[in-house]
Amino acid sequence: MSHAIPCFAMNAVARLRDEREEESTKPFLARGSRAPRCHSCRVIESHCLCDWRPQVQARAGVCLIMTRKEVFKPSNTGWLIADVVTDNFAFIWSRTEVDPELLKLLSDPQWQPYLVFPGEYVAQERVTHTVDSACEKRPLFILLDATWTEARKIFRKSPYFDGFPILSLLPEKLSRYRLRRSTRSEHLCTAEVAALCLDLAGDQDAASALGAYFDVFSQHYLDAKHQLELDVSTPAHTELLPFVRQAAPAIC
Repeated sequence: MSHAIPCFAMNAVARLRDEREEESTKPFLARGSRAPRCHSCRVIESHCLCDWRPQVQARAGVCLIMTRKEVFKPSNTGWLIADVVTDNFAFIWSRTEVDPELLKLLSDPQWQPYLVFPGEYVAQERVTHTVDSACEKRPLFILLDATWTEARKIFRKSPYFDGFPILSLLPEKLSRYRLRRSTRSEHLCTAEVAALCLDLAGDQDAASALGAYFDVFSQHYLDAKHQLELDVSTPAHTELLPFVRQAAPAIC
């Protein structure tokens, strides 16, 4: 593949990160932040992921609710979702203030919001394990992109989500996420959750592309961390390749 970086519109997570950087009085220093990273994909430059960004169509949209620190973490997978799903939105969560643009999005008649959260913590009359494909409204998956402790807090203290159905996923596979530790192996990272949601919504190509993109990202990230040579001949790269547009000759 070409080493030229393809031209893509900036996704909502990247815009949110840039806005937060402008607002911050001091930089957020995540683990490994001293290594030079690609500003677009957040991976160490020698293992840049930009040439592997997929292009697919999806009827569903995604809305990421993020904490102030999460948006800066190189290991965050929310931006992978926003790379894949064209209609992507991202907001910083605050207990005391609600972004009016978020409320506007949630009331937009083209969308049927689903708050993605484990059903065991919710009144059962709100819980669903399926997405209504016959609904004229497009599904909008609200993903709490935070640690499990933070996600529970966001869920409890965000009354504007109370009227929406809770999409509780029943994953058949344990998480493949190797970049951060979780106290519970059945917890999925945000990108894995989104891939399952897309599959339920009938967006199988987008689900497959995101799953492969996540695996490729994990490999690039960990190979760079352990100073291993980049290998693009892996099964994950092969699976992702059909969804990747060949890089444009000019760098944007």
